[in-house]
Amino acid sequence: MRKAWIPVVILTALAAVNGGCDRKAQAPVSAAVSATPAEPAPLPVEGTLVFFGDSLTAGLGLSKEQAFPALIDARLRAEGRPWKVVNAGVSGDTTAGGVARLDWIYKQKVDVMLLCLGANDGLRGIPVAETERNLRAILDRAKRQGTRVVLAGIQLPENYGPEYRADFARIFPRLAKAYRVPLLPFLLEGVAMDPQLNQPDGIHPTAEGARIVADHVWSALDPVLRATPR
Repeated sequence: MRKAWIPVVILTALAAVNGGCDRKAQAPVSAAVSATPAEPAPLPVEGTLVFFGDSLTAGLGLSKEQAFPALIDARLRAEGRPWKVVNAGVSGDTTAGGVARLDWIYKQKVDVMLLCLGANDGLRGIPVAETERNLRAILDRAKRQGTRVVLAGIQLPENYGPEYRADFARIFPRLAKAYRVPLLPFLLEGVAMDPQLNQPDGIHPTAEGARIVADHVWSALDPVLRATPR
């Protein structure tokens, strides 16, 4: 009975030896794989850029890639300037909604912010003093957090009455002066009221309109990005 186990023991030993030989034979292959050149490391991110706005910023009616923040992101990357770009546009948002979102915005460090809220306040006829108070709260928080801000102004259609329109329009240059931040006088300059550049609602830009907005925003934003320490 004991002799019957001898072949099994021998076969087991041979299998172990062969397995060891197979592993040794594979070693050069593993070495060859490890010798493959690694891909170049990505460029370090220069900072975080937040577009803080409403549906005009979110790109309502457009694909994600067509919204003007995405166009600016693509332009920065094409220039080898990989900023982390956050589109914090929320359709229908007011300045009060923006204030309510500040804690969420500042869960991360924000180096530069394009602040473009207020359009929905104006369209809803919210008192100018209330809109200004909310924008001041956002600017105060940005100042405390060390965020550089570019303020985008909004103008209302003529059917809102000359007095309200004028009072509303004065909010933005007044705040830009008080907080010493760059002002983009009108976010939709060259696009507003042009049927060829707006969707059927007459408010939100088409893809072509968004490209014009992106160029307009870039002119005010780029100098601030270049001046921001990495």
